[in-house]
Order: sequence, then C-alpha cells, then structure tokens
Amino acid sequence: MILDPIGRDEAREAARRELEKPIYHQDDPSWLERLWNRFTEWLGRLFEESSAPQAHGNGGGWVSIVIIVVILLAAIALILWVMRGRRNARSRKESLLEETPTRARDHRDAAEDHAAAGRWREAIRERLRAIARDLEERAILGPRPGRTADELAAEAGDALPDLADELAAGVRIFDDVWYGDRPGTPDGYAALTRLEERVRAARPRPLGGDDDAEPESAEARVLQAAGGPWRAPYVPADGDGTSDGTTGGASGGERR
Repeated sequence: MILDPIGRDEAREAARRELEKPIYHQDDPSWLERLWNRFTEWLGRLFEESSAPQAHGNGGGWVSIVIIVVILLAAIALILWVMRGRRNARSRKESLLEETPTRARDHRDAAEDHAAAGRWREAIRERLRAIARDLEERAILGPRPGRTADELAAEAGDALPDLADELAAGVRIFDDVWYGDRPGTPDGYAALTRLEERVRAARPRPLGGDDDAEPESAEARVLQAAGGPWRAPYVPADGDGTSDGTTGGASGGERR
C-alpha cells in the first residue's frame, strides 16, 4: 500500500494539533503565574533603565524612575490601609473607662472643658464616659473593667430598653470619631449631651419585667404594694436630692 506523501504545511498543522492536547500542558504555569512573571520581567527592565537614566539611547530611564516611585507609593498606601483596618478592629476592643477610679461628674466637667476649647473629639469621649460612670454609680450596670463602648451600648440598652436605639446611635458617633478617623463635630457632641441627660433621667425597669404581673408570693405582693423592688436603686443626679438608694418618700422612715 502506497501512502501519499504529507506536505510541509499539513505536517506542521498535524504537529500543532498534537501539541495542543492537554496532556502536554499539565505542568504549564497558571495564568496568574504567567502574569506575575511578565510583571517581574517588566519591573526588572524598569530597574535596569532607571540605573542609568542619562545613558545614550536610554530615553525612558527617567520615566522608569517615576513609574517605580509610583509603584512604591501605591504599595505603601495599600499596607497602611490594611494595617489601619486591623488597628481599628483592635481599638474597638479597648476599654472605654480607664482603671483609675473616677466619677460621672469628673467626665462631665472634662467634656465641657474640651467642648469650650473646640476639642470635639475628646469632648465626645468624655460624655460617653460620663454615661458609663453614671450607669455604674446608680447600679444600673455593675462595674466591669475592660467594658468597651459597644458592650456598654448592648448592656445599657438591655437595662434601659426605651433608650437602646439612642445608646447604639451615641456609640456609633463615638466609634466614628475615635476609630473611623472622622472629625468630631459640635452636632455629635450635642447628640451625646442629650443622650446623657436622658440616661440620667431614666429609671431602670422593675425586676420581673412586667409591672402588672401578679406576684406569686405574699412577700412579693407586700413589696409590690410598697412600690416594687427596682432592678437597681435610683440615685438622683448630682445635687438634686438624696443618694441613699430610695425611690421617693421620706428618707430614714421605718418600713411597715
């Protein structure tokens, strides 16, 4: 059997089709590797040209230097952006109050001083600290070292459900200023001031949650008739009455 000879073009086409089969490309680099290799080769040429920008025939030397500088600045900006996100995530876990014992009045006075000087960022923080100390002083929240601003909003919102949304909004203002690199503003400080006033005037909800529920025991019925035990004693604001934990009536009298 005599076979017709294969021409040069036909042989080339047959070889091309054979080499296109996947079995011959199992060890080829991926598209990402090929892209990286091209980038490193291009970057290498830039460094070669930038090493002698004034050499004869090397008109692109100065252009290469500019491109390299731009690449370095972009890389630094990317690193700073990533580190900033990590720093903010850690910062949000920082304690709102310092370990040094303070009073709500101390933070309130400091907030007013900062506001008078136009230091709105610091004024906002001190107002939120005043809220935290006030809640602890009135035993609405128990003292807990390391409490963050977000935890304050959650715990105080549970104790004062009518103010839960306002507490969350106030903490967002604080977070934006301290961890979001947003500037403090008079409006933000005014919002925190109004929030503090509402928190100071708020009463914690009664133990048991439902004021109209019928007490199960005789002792509980007697306590309800006397006004019911609060979840936490109410201490009036500075200078507006007694601070002995009573909720009204003559202080010092005997309970009958």
